[in-house]
Amino acid sequence: MAAIELDKNIQLIFKDNNVKPTTLLRYPHPIVGDRIIEGSGTSPDTWQKWAGLQKLPQLNIQTSFNSNQRVCIFAPHPDDEILGCGGLLQQLADNGNPIVLIYVTNGTQSHPESKIYFPDKLNTLRPKESVEVLKVLSVNHQVMTLALNLTDGDVFAQQTLFYQKLVAILQPNDILVTTFARDGHPDHEATGRVVTSFAKQHRLRCYQVLIWAWHWAKPDDRRIPWQHAARMDLTPKQSQKKIEAIHCFKSQTTEDVSTGSSPILSTQTITRISQPWEVYIYEPYL
Repeated sequence: MAAIELDKNIQLIFKDNNVKPTTLLRYPHPIVGDRIIEGSGTSPDTWQKWAGLQKLPQLNIQTSFNSNQRVCIFAPHPDDEILGCGGLLQQLADNGNPIVLIYVTNGTQSHPESKIYFPDKLNTLRPKESVEVLKVLSVNHQVMTLALNLTDGDVFAQQTLFYQKLVAILQPNDILVTTFARDGHPDHEATGRVVTSFAKQHRLRCYQVLIWAWHWAKPDDRRIPWQHAARMDLTPKQSQKKIEAIHCFKSQTTEDVSTGSSPILSTQTITRISQPWEVYIYEPYL
């Protein structure tokens, strides 16, 4: 995740995206349109008070996921699998599902100009942080990891290659979990588009998880298909483990002393994504 400081009052947060601020400020953005990640975003309290969340149908893992089915979770960057699916990973493990965690990129562009977190270091550090996270969640025994090694910040331009890689990885009975195809970050949206397109063509069940949408969207936001959304509740223990896991990504949660930059994942961002629920979009094929 990369934070670009525009001035003292405006901070545009754009995760692992190597795009100039002048480009990001164009409305609509050439990739994400009006789903712009800027400022502090919608407050966690606003989402907590929204009655619409309480009305969403429940996603029950035991009834929705056959324990014999393999679940493939796509993370545009190492940490997205926890930010979006930290609770799901725990519940899938408890359900006995084999899990494949697929890193689309290694998140090498999260700290531009840093003398500590330069790309070559991040290329190995962020995947290592993710491995530690799986141990914290107590799911490492059930998770296999794969790296697609696409270019961080440029997944949109590599969609054809991405799709080709999926042909060699995915199996006919897999359940897919990806970032929301309109999540507001170019890499997230490209990942969502490719995975959902593959799922549709091969008739695979596919769930999209909201991550950055919680930042730019508002309750009842028409840009999100709430009619296809389901809420998966986390137990207090699962929520606590997810929070602990997020803080394992020290490259993302601590200040970069070489540049004086604030943590990539701000306190508000972590609070907003650490609610005792996760929301998934499931759109059945017609």
